[in-house]
Amino acid sequence: MSLIIGVFYFFYFALIGVHIIFVPKILSMVGYSAMDIGIIFASAPLVRFIVPFLFLKGFKLDHKVFVAALIFMVLGAIGFYPALTFFWPLLISNIIFGIGISLLLPYIEVIALDHIGKESYGKIRLFGSLGFIAVALVLVRYLDEPKIGISFLIAMALATSVFGAFAGSLEHKKSAAVSAISEKLQSFNPLTHLSLWIGFLLMQVSFGPFYNFFTIYTTDNGVSLDMTVWLWSFGVLAEIMMFYFQGPLLRSNLPRLLVITALFTSLRWMIVALFPDNLTLLFLSQSLHALSFALFHTAAITILFSLYHSKRLAQQFFFGISYGLGGFLGALSAGVLYQYTPDWLFTGGAIAAFGATIAFRIHLKKQ
Repeated sequence: MSLIIGVFYFFYFALIGVHIIFVPKILSMVGYSAMDIGIIFASAPLVRFIVPFLFLKGFKLDHKVFVAALIFMVLGAIGFYPALTFFWPLLISNIIFGIGISLLLPYIEVIALDHIGKESYGKIRLFGSLGFIAVALVLVRYLDEPKIGISFLIAMALATSVFGAFAGSLEHKKSAAVSAISEKLQSFNPLTHLSLWIGFLLMQVSFGPFYNFFTIYTTDNGVSLDMTVWLWSFGVLAEIMMFYFQGPLLRSNLPRLLVITALFTSLRWMIVALFPDNLTLLFLSQSLHALSFALFHTAAITILFSLYHSKRLAQQFFFGISYGLGGFLGALSAGVLYQYTPDWLFTGGAIAAFGATIAFRIHLKKQ
């Protein structure tokens, strides 16, 4: 099972890599404005935020829903191809794609934590980082025209669906009855630990400029596309190292880890804001991805895994509130900032991350 989950992570995050590194640049190449790109990329996170609330009304994230999510993801990715130069069809395709990806990772993350445990989780999750960096280094060599990038997006979606279906099928056969009964008996209140959830939200808002405009931002400031891909790749290498060696850190106070990682994330965005054309400092900022993504992500999902009995629903709300609502607000605000005050793009991200630091500090004091 560990190997299957690892391969799923590889292709899933390769898919995410194409989506966040290259699709914004592709949309810019075919004539979309920064505001248009911000709106399109805000749609999928908004769906991620809305979907978990449906599961408070009786829906269950079971195997059937997981398979449906795989289908939505593939259909959404395929829809990018004919819709590329048409705003509304492209927006609809991105929403369908967002519905799919909003359900996949919460389902798989619970399986991974159940089978692998928090201290070994990173050694499997790093396969996702390898997929992300691999597709970045390969696609930059072939991105001569926009539809080549979309073809990569479709190919990664198909590969993700194959291994996702395999992992989901194995888990379904093993524990479908037990998980269905346990999830039905458990309750979940997303308003508990409110400061923790506010921190998750603000942390992802801070990533809006990075995920949606980093490639455009650096190339507009004189950094080549090839070098920008190396910056992305260096960040992922730092992430991989953290995933591999983070096990001992997870034995410490997890809320304190959230405070530390959020504070370093704020520092990271200020470096990018103040030195957009300084390669040495940009690489330094990317090295902080080890803390602001890898260690933060594992600490966050581990805290939720221990705090709530309804584990799949807790993971859904983590992705919904952080990557969903936070991603929506981050993408939309980043689009507005880059359209009208581009110099403030990453300063806005730094302010949001510092707000997350304060929220996590409040949660730490309560604990």
